[in-house]
Amino acid sequence: MAKKKKKTASEGAFVTLHYKGTLEDGKEFDNSYDRGSPMTVAVGRGQLIKGFDDAVQGMAEGESKKFTIPASEAYGDTDPDATTVMEKGLFPADFTFEEGLVVPLAGPDGKPFPAVITEISETTITADLNHPMAGKDLTFEVEVLTVSDEPPAE
Repeated sequence: MAKKKKKTASEGAFVTLHYKGTLEDGKEFDNSYDRGSPMTVAVGRGQLIKGFDDAVQGMAEGESKKFTIPASEAYGDTDPDATTVMEKGLFPADFTFEEGLVVPLAGPDGKPFPAVITEISETTITADLNHPMAGKDLTFEVEVLTVSDEPPAE
């Protein structure tokens, strides 16, 4: 009797997986195991950062893999000019300003994005508009649980 060939992740497939992400210093930044909830994504449809999407393609059900994505294929390199100065009055009166604090801002299209406060003055703050993970190489440990041609039932 022939063995059933395991499905592999290819463009358009729906992959359910668990992952753990770490930075170069080993610090963990995300872990689906800790949340107790795997992630399901459509491969090759822009739902994942490019390097992660590329690394998952070709993985089979039950396969585990560890890989590192350079910043250029993750959240991009850091742009030193990507900053903005905002009046403190744009924030709620009881807002506590701290350097390093991530604040949600909205782009011209209304989509939210994170910014990091880098300087605080009497009346303004300066925020770094780079993604907090920009300029960082990311290492992932991934375990593919299932591969399907159909999206999961809601």
